[in-house]
Amino acid sequence: MSEGHVLVDATEERCVLVGLITSGTSEEQAHEYLDELEFLAETAGAMTVRKFLQRLQIPNPRTYVGTGKLEEIRDYLKQEEIELVIFDDELSPSQLRNIERDLECKVLDRNILILDIFASRARTSHAKTQVELAQMQYMLPRLKRLWTHLERQKGGIGLRGPGESQIETDRRIIQTRIALLKEKLKEIDKQMAIQRGNRGQLVRVALVGYTNVGKSTLMNLLSKSDVFAEDKLFATLDTTVRKVVIDNLPFLLTDTVGFIRKLPHQLVESFKSTLDEVREADLLMHIVDISHPNFEDQIQIVNETLAEIDNKDKPMIMVFNKIDAYHPEELEAEDVDSEVAMTLDELKRTWMNKLDAAHCVFISAEDKTNVEELREKMYDEVKRIFAIRYPYNNYLY
Repeated sequence: MSEGHVLVDATEERCVLVGLITSGTSEEQAHEYLDELEFLAETAGAMTVRKFLQRLQIPNPRTYVGTGKLEEIRDYLKQEEIELVIFDDELSPSQLRNIERDLECKVLDRNILILDIFASRARTSHAKTQVELAQMQYMLPRLKRLWTHLERQKGGIGLRGPGESQIETDRRIIQTRIALLKEKLKEIDKQMAIQRGNRGQLVRVALVGYTNVGKSTLMNLLSKSDVFAEDKLFATLDTTVRKVVIDNLPFLLTDTVGFIRKLPHQLVESFKSTLDEVREADLLMHIVDISHPNFEDQIQIVNETLAEIDNKDKPMIMVFNKIDAYHPEELEAEDVDSEVAMTLDELKRTWMNKLDAAHCVFISAEDKTNVEELREKMYDEVKRIFAIRYPYNNYLY
């Protein structure tokens, strides 16, 4: 596979989505998960025609869904002449083979879809290397279903042993490529570590949050930069660092890749160096899209991801973004005085502000609403961290 290989065609494809309602998932959650999968498919360039859901205690070990549901999906695909099916979970190599054989079409799972989006969004050599490594690691145990011959990475003479099968040859090629990519990432990581070390005594602030919550828009607003921002998932992959000054107090602001439910472990591993920016930050700004119907779940997923990278105990400002688009369906009487719109005072009486009123702020980065309060909270936190780290520095006094 060449660097930056994309598994979904550039032209828009029609697809169907498949998910499960399991013992640990409610029907409402399952529908929400498929809505997110549809957004992922749209970001990758596919148009969703229909969604299939089945209630099972656990996924069928052979075909993920039951045989009856698989037949229903196959009949629909033939009737509508659709050649792409996307499943909302990681499929095992055997499940992929069985499903492709039964449906006679291209089958993707959630992981390879996310990997594809990352591959199309990667811009720098660092991001491209990370994505290709994740793709190779995902592909290695699934070679039996890849009937197309992989691009050769080295010469053919002496490459193949006596009686060696094509799949064994391809496996060795991928293993060699993985080793080379890991070495390349080590060198890039060393360079980035030196860059981080050369940033001096400035306090580091990192924007974290679920994908598509407005981190890059806020980054542009606070730093007056031009970071790419788009209403699609994973618009930003490459870490961006800008120097920001508030009331003559300088600090570094970092925009990071967004988190998502069931982020492929291959990506978590290969993007560890990018996440180092989060690990080494002095202050986290957790950006939340308050207009999203499942923003509470997104908060939990981000917190769990931060815990995975040993980063849950750092100072944090909760930034509830997109208040201009927030229309709660159900609120307790004491939480809100109007069913039409919520003022900042009303938002501050909700459970969200009760998390930690001193470190919660409600804004709209798009409309620049209440951004000054956010700047004040950032200034106070950065000043506090700087004073603790450099107690004898006269800069702040």
